[in-house]
Amino acid sequence: MRIGHCQLDSQLGDFEGNLAKVVKGLEQAERDRVEIVCFPECFLTGYPDRGEIARRDAFTVGSDKMMRLLDQTNRFEPAFIVGFNELRGDDLYNTAVVAHKGHILGTFSKCSAYMSFHKQGREFPVFEHHGVKFGVVICSDGGYIEPARLLALKGAKVIFSPHFNYIGKEGLIGHFMKVRADHTARAVENSVYFVRANNVSLGKEECILNSDGVGYGDSYIVDPHGEIITRSRRHQEDFIFADIDTTITDRAWGGGRSLFSAREFGRQMMEIVDRPATQKNK
Repeated sequence: MRIGHCQLDSQLGDFEGNLAKVVKGLEQAERDRVEIVCFPECFLTGYPDRGEIARRDAFTVGSDKMMRLLDQTNRFEPAFIVGFNELRGDDLYNTAVVAHKGHILGTFSKCSAYMSFHKQGREFPVFEHHGVKFGVVICSDGGYIEPARLLALKGAKVIFSPHFNYIGKEGLIGHFMKVRADHTARAVENSVYFVRANNVSLGKEECILNSDGVGYGDSYIVDPHGEIITRSRRHQEDFIFADIDTTITDRAWGGGRSLFSAREFGRQMMEIVDRPATQKNK
């Protein structure tokens, strides 16, 4: 299978402009025969750090904006993943929609959302396209063990991770190193391809008021052995893709190291987690 990512700069509140970039990205993906393509976190709405602005531009899965997205993209063969701020009743979620030829295959909502105005997602669906199962985590979700593990245990061979990064200059190198280490671990421990599908900021992010940062890009695809097989250019919009071997399977211990670890040590781990703090060293 050939998978890819469009590393792009979104504009806060400019749904039509952001949608036009999705259409252009799908045109590129189709030219390069990419079968699944990803776009960044909250790409359709922008990703503000203020709840009132996030709600202003958010929309529901059944809204006219979603119908416009599906209408504008129904002619393309690649399946795609794109993020937005989702209204669901009175709640606001950081969500990615998975769609193909005018139909919604499903959604995933960020499960480690650190903006106080976002509600946490707790469902981990797996999708299928051209016979290959794949899943989605969003940005910081990839820094935790269980979200990717749950998807892999459900059969996902590829995990797409749409990001929105705007990192303060003082912490940029540390962030760069830790994120790569996290993603390498997720790929190796689950024997999956892991796609860091980042944004890029071509100037000052008007949606971010609480920090002065850098949106440097650095999207990439990590293979199940921990190798980065393709990487975007930094500080500019870019398009990456790679051919992947979805037959790679970790059969160590009768099912792979992630499954073995969960099966063999999960109960002991939860017993420790549930102990009173005074007993955790015993």
